[in-house]
Amino acid sequence: MNNWNPSQFQVPVEEGKSRFHDFDLPNELLHAVADLGFKYCTPIQAEVLGATLQGRDAIGKAQTGTGKTAAFLVATIKQLLETPAPDERYLGEPRALVIAPTRELAMQIHKDAEALTKHTKLHTVMVVGGMDYEKQRQQLQQEYVDILVATPGRLLDYCERRDIHLDLVETMVIDEADRMLDMGFIPQVRRIIRSTPRPGDRQTLLFSATFSEDVLRLGEQWTWNPLKVEIEPDSVATDTVDQKVWIVSTEEKYKILYNLINRHNLERVIVFTNRRDQTRRLAEKLRKDKIRADMLSGDVPQKKRIRTLEDFRAGKLQVLVATDVAGRGIHIDGISHVVNYHLPEDPEDYVHRIGRTGRAGTTGTSVSFACEDDSFLIPTLEELLGDRLSCTRPPEELF
Repeated sequence: MNNWNPSQFQVPVEEGKSRFHDFDLPNELLHAVADLGFKYCTPIQAEVLGATLQGRDAIGKAQTGTGKTAAFLVATIKQLLETPAPDERYLGEPRALVIAPTRELAMQIHKDAEALTKHTKLHTVMVVGGMDYEKQRQQLQQEYVDILVATPGRLLDYCERRDIHLDLVETMVIDEADRMLDMGFIPQVRRIIRSTPRPGDRQTLLFSATFSEDVLRLGEQWTWNPLKVEIEPDSVATDTVDQKVWIVSTEEKYKILYNLINRHNLERVIVFTNRRDQTRRLAEKLRKDKIRADMLSGDVPQKKRIRTLEDFRAGKLQVLVATDVAGRGIHIDGISHVVNYHLPEDPEDYVHRIGRTGRAGTTGTSVSFACEDDSFLIPTLEELLGDRLSCTRPPEELF
């Protein structure tokens, strides 16, 4: 492990692109970056790393799929490796804290953090609701915690029982702040932040898919002299995803979907619906027709959700039928198609949905069904995307 050196990770200089090499990262961190196959930084990584590696606070606007998780983790890990840990430490006293609104997102961040710290001695722990309380508590007691990834409710439980102390937090990351607001978590997040050192004494990074007045106000309260980074979603939405809108009647939708999956032998597809009951009905129908499908929605218990995502990742499922709340936490490579079985009522959700495909340098296809019930939503979508969507009838063979 120790005999690895950066010369084994050759990345040619390219006009207008930043490489991870350009940021003077510690060898063991660069080694993990090399293992993950990251060569050039995404726009948000380049901008965020430039500032945060010097210890500055940042407020970033970025959709999922822009690489923001790696941006804040790389900055955090470099900081932890280069600043010696305090002499006097207690168990359950993390040096870096990442808060995320949902278990799925927290699990994804934890997985990425473990991959990026694998050549270091840093220890990452996750505490989230819906999973074994005692088991997570034991992990806090086993060894010093360097990076703690948490959902707000469960974290407060441990703080109140004095299993976790936040007075030594050097770096604090608040991910998907807009969703924290939507889900009513802000009072909890406020209490968490009050337990950490003051802004200026800790580094704070806040990310959000949208910059509403509320998000910006929170950002101002929680950070000190922050850099503001905005990565526009239009490039995320349109460059790597071939977007199709098919005009269909409500009755035709299922047949078209079934034929699309079957005729093209699609192996990994996410189908979005707007409501839980629609999700359940559609997944049952697909299963009845011998398609390996399962569903993700707010009323699926946590353990089952994790198993379903793992099966989908492992290729045991072809089709995942999901609602928006469930869909935003899905970060799985190799999803070839996203189908909007129903158009989303909130245009921002459209960008999130289609961002599940065409990730990490690959291209993907999104197919949206527009029928008599929801085609009136198309102009609002076009306004957000800043582009016309081509609306056609589906290819003949799918009928």
